Amino acid sequence: MAQITLTFPDGNTRDYPSGTTPAEVAASISKSLEKAAISATVNGAHFDLAWPIPNDATIALHTMKDAPQALELIRHDMAHVMARAVQEIWPDVKVTIGPVIENGWYYDFDRTEPFTPEDLGRIEAKMREIINLRDPVKTELWDRARAVAHYEASGEPYKVELVGMIPEDQPIRMYWHGTWQDLCRGPHLQHTGQLPADAFKLMSVAGAYWRGDSNRPMLQRIYGVAFQNRDDLKAHLTFLEEAEKRDHRRLGREMGLFHMQEEARGQVFWHPNGWTVYTTLQDYMRRQQKRGGYVEVNTPQVVDRKLWEASGHWDKYQENMFIVEVDEDHAREKAVNALKPMNCPCHVQIFNVGLKSYRDLPLRMAEFGSCNRYEPSGALHGIMRVRGFTQDDAHIFCTEDQIEAETARFITFLSNIYRDLGFPEFEVLFSTRPEQRAGSDEVWDKAEAALLAATRAAGIEPKVNPGEGAFYGPKLEFTLTDAIGRKWQCGTHQVDFVLPERLDANYIGPDGEKHRPVMLHRACLGSFERFIGILIEEHAGKLPFWLAPRQVVVASIVSEGDDFVRQAVAQLQEAGVRAEADIRNEKINYKIREHSVGKVPVILAIGRKEVEEGTVTLRRLGEAQTRVLPLADVVAELAAEAVPPDLRTAG
Repeated sequence: MAQITLTFPDGNTRDYPSGTTPAEVAASISKSLEKAAISATVNGAHFDLAWPIPNDATIALHTMKDAPQALELIRHDMAHVMARAVQEIWPDVKVTIGPVIENGWYYDFDRTEPFTPEDLGRIEAKMREIINLRDPVKTELWDRARAVAHYEASGEPYKVELVGMIPEDQPIRMYWHGTWQDLCRGPHLQHTGQLPADAFKLMSVAGAYWRGDSNRPMLQRIYGVAFQNRDDLKAHLTFLEEAEKRDHRRLGREMGLFHMQEEARGQVFWHPNGWTVYTTLQDYMRRQQKRGGYVEVNTPQVVDRKLWEASGHWDKYQENMFIVEVDEDHAREKAVNALKPMNCPCHVQIFNVGLKSYRDLPLRMAEFGSCNRYEPSGALHGIMRVRGFTQDDAHIFCTEDQIEAETARFITFLSNIYRDLGFPEFEVLFSTRPEQRAGSDEVWDKAEAALLAATRAAGIEPKVNPGEGAFYGPKLEFTLTDAIGRKWQCGTHQVDFVLPERLDANYIGPDGEKHRPVMLHRACLGSFERFIGILIEEHAGKLPFWLAPRQVVVASIVSEGDDFVRQAVAQLQEAGVRAEADIRNEKINYKIREHSVGKVPVILAIGRKEVEEGTVTLRRLGEAQTRVLPLADVVAELAAEAVPPDLRTAG
């Protein structure tokens, strides 16, 4: 009998008959492992326990304690169990696909009536019944004709279509969970009872076109989440609840910051409060960049396609560009322009005006560049993912010898900004060459080596992020972690040998000859829109005092305090504090409640006693205790807090 040799994680090897399954391997080791095993990794691929091992291989057996593998199986099996539950309750429903996604799964159904929240409860109850049945899970390989005949007979047209999409050289794997059957690549658990009945929840229903095609039927997509145990599920639901409280879209409305509407999809309408946050942050960045040795420029919004063709963006990025056709002097053909999706080609145009010497380098050129990129409507998300945005963009033109020093300088620059904005810690990813790129492998080898060496020289060992570089060069990605553990990629730093070559950028070296500069693309915040959204969610709307749009509301308790309220507001404004009066004929508790919802950091209350004593009652957002202080002391205290962090240190 033919033999195969299996190598285990500890380095030991064993021989088995050809065609042995991981289940049989587990049984040969111990009874306890035979019972506990759920799947295996064979030569790096996740294997069902019932699949034959094809040849000599490395193998690792998994149990429910192995999180990545266990979670994949739990979520995949839950998708099948949910689909079975739906069809047991509503036999006329047609099933389609149900993949695993982050934290759970979804499954798309063709059903005439919409699913309701009550329906989700019925489905959950039926799923628990199925789990408790402990029905066996089995798998078979079928030929194409048999699979098509099966699904045609059972009235499942979507499955017939899916079978037709499987390449001819791939087997068609069929899975049964009890008597319910689905087309699936696997792997799966061995019986439904292995699923944790108390660690899943159905979350929502959404519409989804079949195969993502708006010309195909609209289906109903049910989302679910699942974990290894009830505590993990509870922690996830608590996280979602906290994230909902912090949602920048809701807080943006409550704080009067911005709104968005269909007539300008993916564009932000900034209201006075939101624009105050925006300009305060921009002013802070402008001061920092000036101290950092940057010169500020501004470049056009609409640029002829010729520049985008020369830069390479027309070929590599056109699908994300907004095209503008202009009837230029009634010419036979319209002039084709594009709204700029990025600023770099325009910055090269400024660099190219006049001769540059090596003595001019490094030249750090910054722009608060307004950019427009086409994002699919389904990808848009509040101000986090938009079509129109402004970057805190800059390009450093330097020599190859200056890459290391400029990279280290930028990392320090970025670190100080992140610390000021409440993010003292960050991760760094090193994103390497993508499949679609400009420039030769030799150029990419040089760019990647230079950036990696510079990052290490700055004392940082980045995590490698394969294939995620820009089309013109490798990049560093700076990732922040917010108060509830979410990661946000914000800053970037990219080495580019390609664009200066394509756009014929030169400087005169010490030898009197022309040389190509290296172009370092860099941003700290990424985009103002997205970063403001991150700040809103990080602080749950309670922005740092210096950045809060409405810093102080001075509210009267009785009408006799109105004049003192106006006096207090005037003194605060004179001291540089954004203060406003509330002398409406409303109860003080109503005013406090309203301004607290609007996330005003400080409310000063003034009644008869305060007028008589020249004091105010100070209440800070989120604090139950109040303080009664002389007005002059409060003005001095709040004026100090209103100073942006860079100006405090500068002073």
